[in-house]
Amino acid sequence: MATVLVAGTCDTKGAELHYARDCLAAVGVAARIVDLGTGDASRAPADIEATTVAAHHPDGVSILDLADRGKAVAAMALAFERYVAAQTDIIGILGLGGSGGTALVTPTMRGLPVGVPKIMVSTVASGDVAPYVGPSDICMMYSVTDVAGLNRISRVVIGNAAHALAGMVQHPTPEAGDTKPALGLTMFGVTTPCITQLTDALSADYDCLVFHATGTGGQSMEKLVASDALAGVLDISTTEVCDLLMGGVMSAGESRLDAIADTGVPYVGACGALDMVNFGARDTVPSHYRDRTLYEHNSQVTLMRTTADENRRIGEWIAAKLNACPGPVRFLLPEGGVSAIDAPGQVFHDPEADAALFDAIETNVRSADTRRVVRVPHHVNDPAFVAAALAAFADVMSDARG
Repeated sequence: MATVLVAGTCDTKGAELHYARDCLAAVGVAARIVDLGTGDASRAPADIEATTVAAHHPDGVSILDLADRGKAVAAMALAFERYVAAQTDIIGILGLGGSGGTALVTPTMRGLPVGVPKIMVSTVASGDVAPYVGPSDICMMYSVTDVAGLNRISRVVIGNAAHALAGMVQHPTPEAGDTKPALGLTMFGVTTPCITQLTDALSADYDCLVFHATGTGGQSMEKLVASDALAGVLDISTTEVCDLLMGGVMSAGESRLDAIADTGVPYVGACGALDMVNFGARDTVPSHYRDRTLYEHNSQVTLMRTTADENRRIGEWIAAKLNACPGPVRFLLPEGGVSAIDAPGQVFHDPEADAALFDAIETNVRSADTRRVVRVPHHVNDPAFVAAALAAFADVMSDARG
């Protein structure tokens, strides 16, 4: 029978887990408590015992005897991922915990498809939750009080979380019935005109999914690529690479572009916003960058112009990734400028730095019948560049069919 898992450590959060399960049952949602703890849970036994979960770890139930708490949490998190992957009746997960419990539950949540309800009630939900949420649609709810017993606050918070999850599973959003293939496009504020024109041109034939290139945006898009959910990619805004290499705050990590290589999905890339590294408010810019060309995008975002030397590094990194792609690839070099503020008269206009970027990509990419670098003598937001991107997209889709 389809069921919701209420996940946590029964040795320390047993009362809260039972309360959450009862709240779900009261509104007609079948739920089972799964114990992820390594201690004595006899006072609040689970429906799915820790030994059942631990048996899915390569080392088996011996992980329950690990003395090191960090190693025990990591091992049980892996076991829980494998346990859930082996089930066919899970329709949602409600997790409860502190930092350890959050680290136990959320890796499994991240492995579930987008759309499967997942709520994590956590003591760390008011801080930086990016490491827990990643590219997934996990709903993080701050517990307000510690998850350390039931009280007038925790009952309300946990009850709200349970009822929210019940609403998700009892009233799923109807499928749109759209049979158009899906495309992934990456956008940054400074490449918005380009992406708007592309989606206008393609939306009649494709379901255009636009991802904000803020680190998790690129990760989210590539997660869908890895799930074979996208028919093609227009990766116009590859700016996350700048943050990876120069220490900015919007990196998508070393694995950026790996899903493109692993799947061979038809791919059109470009140098959108490769002129900038992202930091927070101006006073957060590292001291060794303070004398650089900086632009305050808003009170919370400061952009730093990349130099020619940095752009060579960026170009070499991108080229190495593209060389690993077996599928059809076109990578466009917008010679008129790579962002809204990289144009004549704008603060980041630097033809020398752009030329270093373009030359590094063109020199290091190993051209092939299905892999080409294309110079476009227009600005990234110009209609003529958009036309070139559409032509490149038609080419890679044709290559894929061929």
